[in-house]
Amino acid sequence: MSGLKLFHTTNGGVTEVAPRLAEVEADVQGLVEAHMETMLGVRFLASEYVIDCADGGRIDSLGLDENGAPVVVEFKRGTSASVINQGLYYMAWLMAHKDAFRNLVRDRLGVSAASQVLWSAPRLICVAGDFTRYDGHAVHEHRHSIDLVRYRFFGKDLIGLETVASVTGRTPAARRVRRSAAGLPPAREQGGALAELVEAVDEVLLGLGDGVSRVQRKQYRAYQRLRNFACVCPPQKTKLLVYLKADPKEVDLMPGFTRDVTGLGHHGTGDLEVQLRSERDMERAVDLFRASYAAA
Repeated sequence: MSGLKLFHTTNGGVTEVAPRLAEVEADVQGLVEAHMETMLGVRFLASEYVIDCADGGRIDSLGLDENGAPVVVEFKRGTSASVINQGLYYMAWLMAHKDAFRNLVRDRLGVSAASQVLWSAPRLICVAGDFTRYDGHAVHEHRHSIDLVRYRFFGKDLIGLETVASVTGRTPAARRVRRSAAGLPPAREQGGALAELVEAVDEVLLGLGDGVSRVQRKQYRAYQRLRNFACVCPPQKTKLLVYLKADPKEVDLMPGFTRDVTGLGHHGTGDLEVQLRSERDMERAVDLFRASYAAA
């Protein structure tokens, strides 16, 4: 379970501190949708999306995460035994109607985003007042990426989100990534020492805590909890570039090791660039990895 993350939703002061549930489901849905990228790392696409099938239905929210993966978000005010199954039903519809989703992405985010949807890593995020121990067990029995997120309101302008369970999808593509050396070319192509460094970084990032998932894209590999906390680019001739969500302003930057790339174009997400050339560099970077993990 990750720590509780608090988000200010207005500029007003906090007048109450006791945690509470929303009055109605629409309250938490509307609030998260209005701040979805900040809270979940997901670009909002649509609310109450009507699906075209015999059984009908409305998907609470649709979005696209930082890596271009399609995301279904389902909300419940309190505890509901149906939230996971309902979300999986909508995810199955989404994967069977890719053109409809591409059209939605194209209309909201443009042609380029629509052409780069990462269909190998669809996600379901369930946001609810609470979950049962059966819910926590159930997510581990599915092959999909599922995040269970508990919410609480605090006063008038704070909402807290806490990840109760996070499971990485076990799609065929994901299994191929795990069996390869983190999705990168074999050692004979990259050089033995650098290939070993890639594998060491992969092991450290995956081992930072429960619920870390790895998403492979052509240009980078992302490590995420609910949001990305590290992105590793394919190795260059002499170094490996890792981008972190740690705040560069809070880091003592060292030329040749760390760099503030805020506002600079690069693959992946994160404003702190870490340059690794040896396992000693990686050992120096572990505290930065932990800080970025905590920030996510």
